[in-house]
Amino acid sequence: MERTTLGLGGPRVSRICLGTMTFGEQVGEADAHAILDRAVELGIDFLDAAEMYPVPARAETQGATEAIIGRWLAARPGLRRRLVIASKVAGPSRNMPWIRGGALDLTPADIVAACDASLARLQTEVIDLYQIHWPNRNAPMFGGLYFDPTNDREQTGIREQLEALAGLVKAGKVRHVGLSNETPWGLLEFVRLAEQHDLPRVVSVQNPYALVNRSADNGLDEALYRSGVALLAYSPLGFGALTGKYDASGFEAAPAATGRLAQFASMRLQRWARDEALAAAREYNALARRHGLTPTQLALAFCYRNWRVASTIIGVTSIAQLEEDVAAWSVELSPELLAEIDAIRWRHRDPAQ
Repeated sequence: MERTTLGLGGPRVSRICLGTMTFGEQVGEADAHAILDRAVELGIDFLDAAEMYPVPARAETQGATEAIIGRWLAARPGLRRRLVIASKVAGPSRNMPWIRGGALDLTPADIVAACDASLARLQTEVIDLYQIHWPNRNAPMFGGLYFDPTNDREQTGIREQLEALAGLVKAGKVRHVGLSNETPWGLLEFVRLAEQHDLPRVVSVQNPYALVNRSADNGLDEALYRSGVALLAYSPLGFGALTGKYDASGFEAAPAATGRLAQFASMRLQRWARDEALAAAREYNALARRHGLTPTQLALAFCYRNWRVASTIIGVTSIAQLEEDVAAWSVELSPELLAEIDAIRWRHRDPAQ
């Protein structure tokens, strides 16, 4: 497994990261532990979690993912020091009143309390990469296309958030800090204020990157490159649409019921389940088959080999899926195939953005 250093002085991690948001909902604890064991065997040393996981988010299961990881670590003495564990503090409430009472602001005290709770669930003394899950300010995210200044309101600023993260680093609870679902302006402002006030510099941004969502190509990539911050690509399979499982049946038909877009109605309200996203996915999947690849191989190879991506976050529900995803690392895409990918992109223009 290839490894890379995140950002300027960040942790050294495997180029494939195991995302864990299925643990505690689609994946039970015993199966989650088996997947984690196999991931380590395959050379993955980078795990990503969040205080709000698993998804779909529910009050009854919130925090279960971290707790499952914590019990796995506790049962394997000595393993923790070989791993890089990332987690995230949720931003302002997105219809989740069970997290901080549905607060519309993420305060310094909230960041500290959330970190302490994650540390307890993970049964570890330190989180290697602690990320703000989505911006505290008004910004387009989760498929939103436009910034609307009329939605601005009084909220904790970026400097105050960085100061709270600095306190966690100083206390030894966090080693490195990062962002998620961030914009180019937000990234550069975090970097500017960190350098100006001698605060922790973000080493990574975790944003969507997939054949059906290449929004990072339009400005964020330059900001990341010039500021020395790494991109962690999430949802490289477009919530399963880029595996081909929905090609024949669509998202609501019984044959696809094992996929999250078919299994959970709330998931079908999101960007990944747009009609235009499925139409684009079907074209990419057909392209893969014409070139003797599986849809999964095409979609993952596109992320794995992209210069923009430091580490690709894969989410699985079985060991078989994990092994298939890791095996796709050996696939390389020809310039001609990449040109065909771009031709499809121009026809559909990032339908899951």
